[in-house]
Amino acid sequence: MASNRLEVLDALRGLAMLWMTLYHFCFDLNYFGLWRQDFYADPFWTWQRTLIVSLFLFCAGFAQAWGHAHGQNAQRFWRRWAQVAACAALVSLGSWLMFSQSWIYFGILHGIAIMLILLRWSLSWGHWLWLASVAALLSKPVFEALANQVLSVGVVGWMNSPALNWLGLITQKPITEDYAPVLPWLAVMWWGAASAQWLIRSNRLAWLAAMRPWPWLSALGRWSLSYYMLHQPVLLGSLAGLVWLLTRT
Repeated sequence: MASNRLEVLDALRGLAMLWMTLYHFCFDLNYFGLWRQDFYADPFWTWQRTLIVSLFLFCAGFAQAWGHAHGQNAQRFWRRWAQVAACAALVSLGSWLMFSQSWIYFGILHGIAIMLILLRWSLSWGHWLWLASVAALLSKPVFEALANQVLSVGVVGWMNSPALNWLGLITQKPITEDYAPVLPWLAVMWWGAASAQWLIRSNRLAWLAAMRPWPWLSALGRWSLSYYMLHQPVLLGSLAGLVWLLTRT
C-alpha cells in the first residue's frame, strides 16, 4: 500500500492541515481575548470552515476509493476507522472540559467515522455516486421546505434533537463548538470517491501519480490524524502561557 500512495493527495491533505491550523490559531486568539472576531456568524470565517472541511472530506473520499481499488482489506479499513472513532471520543471529552455548555458531540471526526462506513458500503455504486452526491447536497434544503409546508412540529422537533440531528436534517443548528452532520457533508466525500473512480476508469492517473509536491507537505498529510489531535493542545498551551506572561508584566 505504501508504494501506491499518491503524494499529491497527501500534500493536499497537508495543505488542509496548515489552513486549519491558521484558522484555529485565530480562533484561539479570540478565545483568549487577544483578537475579537465573530467565528460563528462572520462569512469570512464561516466560509473558511466550510472550505477546510470540504477539502478534508474530499481527500478522505478520494483516498478510500483509491485504497479500495488497490486492495485495501477490511482489517486495514477497520483499524483506521477505530483510530478515527477513538480520536472523536477524545475530542468530545476535551471539548466538554473546555466548553461544558457547547461541547462537541458530533464534530468533524464523528462525522468522518460514520461517513467512512457509508462510503465503504457504497463504493460499488460506480457512476451512481455522482447522483448520490447531488441528492445528499440537496437533502437539507428539501427537508427545510418540507418542514415549512408538510411536516408536523413534533417531527421537526424530533429531527432537531441531539438524538437525530447528527443526520443533518434540521431547521435549527445545535449549540456546539463543532458540528459536521452526515448530510450534506457526505456529498463531498462521495464526490472525492467518485472523482478517484473516474480517474482510475479513464486511465488518467499517470500525471497525478507523477506529481512530486514538497516532501514535507506530503509527510504532514500522511500524519493528518495525529497532527489534528495535537495541534490544538499545542496552540492552546502556547497561547495560555503567553497570556500568563502578559498578565504578569
